[in-house]
Amino acid sequence: MRIAIAGAGAMGSRFGLMLHKAGNEVILLDKWADHVNAINKSGLRVNYNGEDVVEKIPAFFPSEMEGYKGVIDTVILFTKAMQLDDMLQSIKPILSKDTKVLCLLNGLGHEDTVEKYVDKENILLGNTMWTAGLIGPGEVKLFGNGEVELQNVYPGGKEAALEVVKVLNEAGLNGIYSENVMYSIWRKACVNGTLNGTCTILDANIASFGATSVTDKIIRTIINEFAAVAAKEGINLDSEEIVNHVKSTFNPNGVGKHHPSMHQDLIKNNRLTEIDYINGAVCKKGAKYNIQTPYCQLLTELVHAKEEILIAQ
Repeated sequence: MRIAIAGAGAMGSRFGLMLHKAGNEVILLDKWADHVNAINKSGLRVNYNGEDVVEKIPAFFPSEMEGYKGVIDTVILFTKAMQLDDMLQSIKPILSKDTKVLCLLNGLGHEDTVEKYVDKENILLGNTMWTAGLIGPGEVKLFGNGEVELQNVYPGGKEAALEVVKVLNEAGLNGIYSENVMYSIWRKACVNGTLNGTCTILDANIASFGATSVTDKIIRTIINEFAAVAAKEGINLDSEEIVNHVKSTFNPNGVGKHHPSMHQDLIKNNRLTEIDYINGAVCKKGAKYNIQTPYCQLLTELVHAKEEILIAQ
């Protein structure tokens, strides 16, 4: 399959590498000049479960797609949420009537943006539990195992979704066809909504946050706010199961020692965050349905305040 990874950061690089190694024709698309140039000069450098790997995978700036002569079967979206619209606008030349687009972004509501550029029958929404870390330009660290759950937005797109699942499985990415991917997307949004903003504001890893005496109240309240809003959209979340799942991440011998991606973006790399597409999205939807979301609202405002203090870009 001919695949473009739109947003070749840590996670995009993981998918690009694994799909490339499985024999697919992969190109990486990213706007970070140092990253693109480093990949093209020295290859994508990867610490892959402790083993150092270098793979030559073509990398491009999205703007270069205007003159791209190849045909792309599938685009996998891994941009930051606030960059999605701009990315899709830039890569319009490779979005043919047959190109399938798989959106694997964190957060909520991205299908509305994708539909502006792609016919519904070509849109796949997904959720992935794979992890990755960006070390520097052209260099990533991959660890652990995961899976990718996805589903077609339009009923007629199931055949294409199953084909993408097959390709992901052949690459060892553990693709799963879902009958209710929106539940999984909301469930993951709950995890991000409880951990990303809190660990960023507290400048703490997951285990340190989990060890505080007030953590249980914080995560339960945030998850209850998510669940109340989700119910208005026909998604009935199992709040207690999600609370227990979040608590399972506190183990310092597992992902507990990890800093969430929002912390990496803002505290480590001084970049703007996706808070508006996680807790902020719940606030916006809550206002629409007349549901109070005070914890999500405060957390969103605190993260924005932190962005201003650090002059994040």
